Amino acid sequence: MKMEVSIAKIAVCVGLLSLVITTWRVLNWVWFRPKKFESLLRQRGLCGNSYRLVFGDLKEMSQMITEAKSKPMNLSHDIAPRVLSFIHQTVKTYDENSFVWIDPKPRLIIRNPEDLKAIFSKYGDFHKPHSNPFARLLQTGVLNWEDEKWAKHRRIINPAFHVEKLKKMVPEFDVSCGEMISKWEKMVISKGGSSELDVWPYLQNLTADAISRTAFGSSYEEGRKIFQLQVPQTQTQLVMKAVPSVYIPGWR
Repeated sequence: MKMEVSIAKIAVCVGLLSLVITTWRVLNWVWFRPKKFESLLRQRGLCGNSYRLVFGDLKEMSQMITEAKSKPMNLSHDIAPRVLSFIHQTVKTYDENSFVWIDPKPRLIIRNPEDLKAIFSKYGDFHKPHSNPFARLLQTGVLNWEDEKWAKHRRIINPAFHVEKLKKMVPEFDVSCGEMISKWEKMVISKGGSSELDVWPYLQNLTADAISRTAFGSSYEEGRKIFQLQVPQTQTQLVMKAVPSVYIPGWR
């Protein structure tokens, strides 16, 4: 009987200890650790919103994205207020070097060229933030790789982006742009000299056409088909709609 009581006491103690540890970890994740980060960032001169429990700036970010996309765009090349509405507002309110909250984690906004150069040259010290789980369906390759894997593939692709090689591609880009503009001119002429065009599908095709010409040469039609098969528009659109949504904090 005494042994059964002792086992029960041990089980209760283990259960209470597990509860305390779990509670501490949760509190540390949702409050203490973020507040410590916030204090350290402010000590170093960075500004941003105060941390809000669990979601951080995600709710406000989602609202601003929805509001920005509900309005027509101005005839301006300044697309930041629409594409990165919350980031644009944060930089405008605080400073070039500021931070935002994605869940309980702060994300730094760095715009100083020298700071960016130092960060990009130390790929082992500065890691990329975890992307939205839905976005990973499309974002693969060098964009998401880290450390030695990133360095290895960066070395592989670097020669392709040498300035002299890029200069040789300009005539191919010119041909692709010329063909697209010719299509627009024919459409406008067929409408009596004035017509409203949805340029977005043409710009998508322009990208595929330019890449196909430079990568496949004379077989660019075959390359264009491969490009279109690798980028299914329906999947892309679904992922882009899901990215701004507020997902479960901590779910990666």
